[in-house]
Amino acid sequence: MKTLIVFNHPYEKSYCNSILNSVTAGLKKAQHEIDLIYLDKEDFNPVMTATDLQAFVKRKPVDTKVIEYKSRLEKADHLVFIFPIWWELMPALTKGFIDKVIFPGVAYDYADNGNIMIPLLNIKSVTVITTMNTPSVLYRFIFGNAIRKALLTGTFWKIGYKKRKWINLSMVKSASDEKRKKWLTNIENRFAAIA
Repeated sequence: MKTLIVFNHPYEKSYCNSILNSVTAGLKKAQHEIDLIYLDKEDFNPVMTATDLQAFVKRKPVDTKVIEYKSRLEKADHLVFIFPIWWELMPALTKGFIDKVIFPGVAYDYADNGNIMIPLLNIKSVTVITTMNTPSVLYRFIFGNAIRKALLTGTFWKIGYKKRKWINLSMVKSASDEKRKKWLTNIENRFAAIA
């Protein structure tokens, strides 16, 4: 099995990096092949340009990084996103990846009637792992679970990926070292069990 990880955090000593290490350790235990897209270290422009929009209509990307990512997605069985939640949403690089790579002709196409989206990739599951400092109750009831609505439902459910999971770690900054270690162990164990 091959898992493609899309990682976005600019600080190399962040807790998100510790999560990345736990995910990777778990996948290695499960004998998965791992492909890592570390958005902060790649020459990826997250801005959707006029040329990209024309390509969207034609369902044929022109951005060289998007074309590279397309070939990597086509080889993946599982897709994992890891990023912090800033101002209730994902960072710009993750949003740009969604805009420019989860793209018609790359990740999905339209059925004959033009209204229903169908997945083009052989991805069996999508997992999103996020960190935030907002209490989860506030995020859910005041801010409307923006990541779940926009990414898991508004993107991956809409284009037909049935197995979607969101692991959200809240109040990370104030969490004890013991709690942080437990989260990392649980994440490693979860990914070690992926078949």
